[in-house]
Amino acid sequence: MNDQLQALIIEIAKNDGINDKARLSKIIAAKFHLTKDRSVFYCADFALRFSSSANTNFSNTVLSLSNLKKYDDRPFIVCLVTPSVNICFLANSTFLKKISHSSQDLREDNIRGSFNGSDIIREFEGISNEPKNFQRLYDIHAGVGFEGNLVRLVEATNNIAPSGIKYEVSAGARAVILDAPNRAKSFILSKDYLTLKSELDARVTQFKNEILLAALIENVNVRGRVIEYLIAGEDDKLRKELITALKIGNRGIPQFKTENALGDYQRVFEEYHTETDVKTKIMVLHSNPKAYNIDKMLQFLSINQSVFMFYFVGVDPGKIVDTVLVSMFQRHLLAATILLRHWSGRNSRGVTQLEGRTISDLILKPDYTIDTKQSLKFLETIIAL
Repeated sequence: MNDQLQALIIEIAKNDGINDKARLSKIIAAKFHLTKDRSVFYCADFALRFSSSANTNFSNTVLSLSNLKKYDDRPFIVCLVTPSVNICFLANSTFLKKISHSSQDLREDNIRGSFNGSDIIREFEGISNEPKNFQRLYDIHAGVGFEGNLVRLVEATNNIAPSGIKYEVSAGARAVILDAPNRAKSFILSKDYLTLKSELDARVTQFKNEILLAALIENVNVRGRVIEYLIAGEDDKLRKELITALKIGNRGIPQFKTENALGDYQRVFEEYHTETDVKTKIMVLHSNPKAYNIDKMLQFLSINQSVFMFYFVGVDPGKIVDTVLVSMFQRHLLAATILLRHWSGRNSRGVTQLEGRTISDLILKPDYTIDTKQSLKFLETIIAL
């Protein structure tokens, strides 16, 4: 947790029993030099909304979804003032069940409605929503972002029939899927692995200066998509437009959609059909990148010869630290794979996210070890979802 957020939590706790949200908001705003925007107090490090209730179960309207969007790029905290204690919850879009108030016309292209205190999730994927877990929870949220949550909120709010079809794993597909760790082990020891790594490294070398410029983009999702397209994109005209925009100070970056595919770079060898997801890791920042859709992954792994890899590019200010190409089953990476079932629609097993610290460690000290027993347990778990 950053120092400012830690200090905020301590100061709020010092005022337990104040039982006056107006007084508490004045104390906190003055101490942290917060700007007020209607009911929200904010600074660069966090945003804060005060509410009050006679007990811990509050159903008050907290904030409109359109207002939350403005502050969803930093920890958004709801402080509930009760007679005896002040309770803090993280209320970024990832931690909302639905939108409750005046939300009948909520659509992806029409953001409206407000959420209540009862809409804030108290436990997310086994992690309690309390201050000691705020940094861990926010790191998860940052990898999904507002746009990533909007589809889920629209579906949950309006009971829209979910899109997509949950992949049904047949007995034959199951056998091929469970053999995936062995295929990955074999691939890593093959000359094809070296070919794939060399091709991706050559792209990084070719676009090194542009990657370093793109690393300065503040929006984590835009930054990642731009760098990944520089390395793995297939449209040279779009790549040239991106490079031009980067050279004039990240201005006028063209709007573009990346294909909603499993990986960014596909390479078919004689014995292996590989998909590789390219991920950038800004080494000085904490971030948990979104990894893959579980149903799409299972469907891909049911193909004979399929191998899924991650290619991580470590970036520090002014330099490329290193690159590493590892299997999705690499032992440390697999242990750092977070299952986000809550985030998915009802016709989906969900998506996964990767803990950023593990990625940094792999870039600095590559390790390609695959634990077959651990991998099979993971595959059995996601098949059963």
